[in-house]
Amino acid sequence: MDIRPAEQRDRDGRLPGARVIARNVLEWRLDPRSEHRDPDVARADRQVIVVCDEGYQSSLAAATLRRFGLDATDVIGGAQSWRTEGLPLARTTDG
Repeated sequence: MDIRPAEQRDRDGRLPGARVIARNVLEWRLDPRSEHRDPDVARADRQVIVVCDEGYQSSLAAATLRRFGLDATDVIGGAQSWRTEGLPLARTTDG
């Protein structure tokens, strides 16, 4: 799950296959009790891996998601670390 702002995704590239949910609505979309939840990911039987730019916001977000009962973790170092490790990034402007 990519929680980076659109500007960062457009500038640095997108994580292939990652669902994009803005950080400011993450709790609404992933709280299994929320009427605004995303039923595909707000489930205890799926692991959620959260990625932000540098790993700080995603660490806090994953902790919150675990309090909701989700199996959540994050990428240490975020998308910056992803890029440094040479992992793939998509250069598209959609999604």
